[in-house]
Order: sequence, then C-alpha cells, then structure tokens
Amino acid sequence: MTEQAQFSCDPTEFAGKRALVTGGTKGMGEAIVRRLAAAGAMVATTARSSLPEGQTVKLFIQADVSTPEGVGKVAREVRDRLGGLDILVNNVGGSSAPSGGVLALGDDDWRRALDTNLLAAVRLDREFLPGMLQQGSGVIIHVSSIQRSLPLFEATLAYAAAKAALTNYSKGLSKEVGPKGVRVNSVAPGFIETTAAQGLIARLAESAGTDRETARGRLMDSLGGIPIGRPGRPEEVAELVAFLASSRAASIHGSEYVIDGGTVPTV
Repeated sequence: MTEQAQFSCDPTEFAGKRALVTGGTKGMGEAIVRRLAAAGAMVATTARSSLPEGQTVKLFIQADVSTPEGVGKVAREVRDRLGGLDILVNNVGGSSAPSGGVLALGDDDWRRALDTNLLAAVRLDREFLPGMLQQGSGVIIHVSSIQRSLPLFEATLAYAAAKAALTNYSKGLSKEVGPKGVRVNSVAPGFIETTAAQGLIARLAESAGTDRETARGRLMDSLGGIPIGRPGRPEEVAELVAFLASSRAASIHGSEYVIDGGTVPTV
C-alpha cells in the first residue's frame, strides 16, 4: 500500500473520549491516530521527531518516551491540555540493535530494547492509571509483537524478549485494575507493511537484483510464511485497536490479539 486507506466508521463512536497514541506519526501508530480521530476522539500523539508536514492531531508532543524525562513531559502536557485520558495506546516500539546474534548485543542494546518496548509503557501506565482509576473507567492497549513467541535471534532477540515481558506485564496489570473499571489488552502484530517495511523491501530487491514482489515474498518466507499470502496493513491493526478500545469490546479484558495473517503456527 502506498496510499492511506480511508476509514468508514461511526464519527461519534469515541466522541468526548481523550486518547493518547505513542509513536503516532508513522506506520501503525499513525493509522491508529487517524482511526480514533475519525471516530470522534480527541487524540494526542508523540514522536521523537517533529510532526510531519500535512499531519494534524489534537495535541502533538515531541518527546522520547523511552526515557523517564520524555514520559514526564508527555504526562504533563496531556494533563494540562486534555485533563487526563480515557484511552492509552502504548504503540512505541522497535529495535536498533546490530545483527550478528546474541553475542553482538551489549548492555546498551538490551537497555534500549527494554526502555523502548517495555518501560515506556510501564511508565506511561503509571502516569495515567491514577486518573483512570479515579474516574472508574479507561482502556489501556499495549502493542506487543508475535516475536514474543517467535523470537528472531539474528538482530532482534532483545526486542523479542522485551515484547514478551510487555505481554506478561499487560496480563498482570489487567488482573489488578480490571475490577476497578480499567480494561487492559494487548495486540501482537506480525509483519505489517508500513512505509518503513516498504523501504526495507525496496532495499532487499535492489541488493538481490530482483523486483519488489520477489523481495517481499522472500521476506515473508524468512518469517515462516504468511498463510493469507501478504503482510498486514497498518489500517487493519488500527481497526483492531479501535474495536478493543470501544464499548463493543466491553467484556474483552486481559487478552492478547494476534494479527499476523496466520504466521504463528501454533494454537
């Protein structure tokens, strides 16, 4: 996909709801921001870089939420501008670790993976949970990854381990806060063809002297295959997140939803 899909949804579904989506200027995060906004939510988002030209959100906060300072900045600005949250989507994640297997990863690589993929969510939850508990309602969604159960050792083992910890934490949190009115779920995407993924496919095609379709197929094969025959799309993840955040999913709690086109081969 090279163009953004338009969402067809009830424009009042999230009317009056205040939402924060971390890492919401590209990829899945950007799609989640658009989906919630299209349904009437007041959406705030964050990124380390500035807001791309042409994108608009209710509130943009330039901050690195992998750091305590960045989380503190986000929390202050959201409370000042929105007064609190009804929906928190912890979407930030990723890996910058070098290839070469486990021995290529130093302590700094592990710290970055844990700060970005686990502790960012833990710290943001800690900031906004008190308000949700006080109002007796709220939704928290953690974006994990199928690598939590299908780790790739070459370059992203620390990322996979951090996402496994995030899923475990999410389940534990749900048991504590569910009886107090706050729902907690997680979403585990597989290969989602974001703009960044399209760039990777293009580079793989160029280096192999082949076309993008062949490169995409080889990348899918390296993950063990995708039974539906294609990667997922950011908008499909956004629809799942919106459903879980909505009153239609009022009894869904403490669960993880895999969206990977069938990549995970086990029950």
